[in-house]
Amino acid sequence: MGFAGRLHWKRRLTPLQFRVCVEKGTERPFTGEYTDTEIEGTYHCVCCDAPLFRSDAKFHSGCGWPSYFEPVSADAMEEDSDTLLGYRRTEVLCANCGAHLGHVFPDGPPPTGLRYCINSVCIRLEPEA
Repeated sequence: MGFAGRLHWKRRLTPLQFRVCVEKGTERPFTGEYTDTEIEGTYHCVCCDAPLFRSDAKFHSGCGWPSYFEPVSADAMEEDSDTLLGYRRTEVLCANCGAHLGHVFPDGPPPTGLRYCINSVCIRLEPEA
């Protein structure tokens, strides 16, 4: 992301959202707004408002971040290899705007066996009407 893009997001996002979504940081475990939320609805990207996850795909993984077993659609996410911690992880990004969301791991529940571990500051819940 170029300087102009970073400046745009720095003005629009909170400092924590900027650190996580743009600089690929991580919020502290068990501190996020949506870690234990059970409200029905759709979770959207905080940067571009694209739909990312439905509440019926959310589960309590115990990892300290909201976890989902599948995105709202196959084309909602992009994946990238992440070796920042010295080992390989799979980073997940919003396919619409490229915001860092978290990581996906192969230790989730059926039916997918996946755990999308997502930072709360990267998403916004739109409750069902």
